[in-house]
Amino acid sequence: MSNDLDFSTVLASTVHDMKNSLGMLLNSLDEVRDSVGEEVRGARPFTTLEYEAQRVHGDLVQLLSLYRLSEEKLSATVEEQLVHDFLDEQQAHHRRLLEGLGITLEVHTEPDAEEGYFDPQLVSGVLTNVINNAIRYAGSQLQLNARAEDGWLVLSVEDDGPGYPEHMLEVDFSGTERIDFSTGSTNLGLYFAERMAGMHTAGDRQGFTRLRNGGDLGGSVFELWLP
Repeated sequence: MSNDLDFSTVLASTVHDMKNSLGMLLNSLDEVRDSVGEEVRGARPFTTLEYEAQRVHGDLVQLLSLYRLSEEKLSATVEEQLVHDFLDEQQAHHRRLLEGLGITLEVHTEPDAEEGYFDPQLVSGVLTNVINNAIRYAGSQLQLNARAEDGWLVLSVEDDGPGYPEHMLEVDFSGTERIDFSTGSTNLGLYFAERMAGMHTAGDRQGFTRLRNGGDLGGSVFELWLP
């Protein structure tokens, strides 16, 4: 019997257990929110607890997805989606947290982007991560948008914060060499988004992400381009 330990498998299993535990914690927080008064629900410590738990839960989902991708156990199930309904679901998922933080999230879908073809679970994971990150830097407003451009479906998250720093706008997040665990920000979320986008293909086109500043709110703009 071999004593060799597959560390990556053990780590993935541990991360999976942590993710499930945090999921239970978030469900318990929802129950607590429903049972206490408005003063407690709107208290900053309570909202911060919920936000940080959601953020870490999202990080663990990303790590598990990337592990499954590296093991060739993750694939995109591309199906036709009603885009506005899909974005409404993302808005509803974050509504109570955003209300507690005093941040609004509006959904705008252009008429030519009413339908799209993508894996809702993978795209939801990307948008959840981006929205959670935008919450940290937003002043009071977020937008979740959909438009069609040259045959692409473009989903974007905008905020009214200070925008992306210049060095981030010049980075190609498609490679792991862009991940530096010695710094406070690994950019793992942007690498995850790029990999999930790339799993969506149509002919010779492959999904990708794009960062810019400006938009309707004047802050950062994350764009997910899907073929």
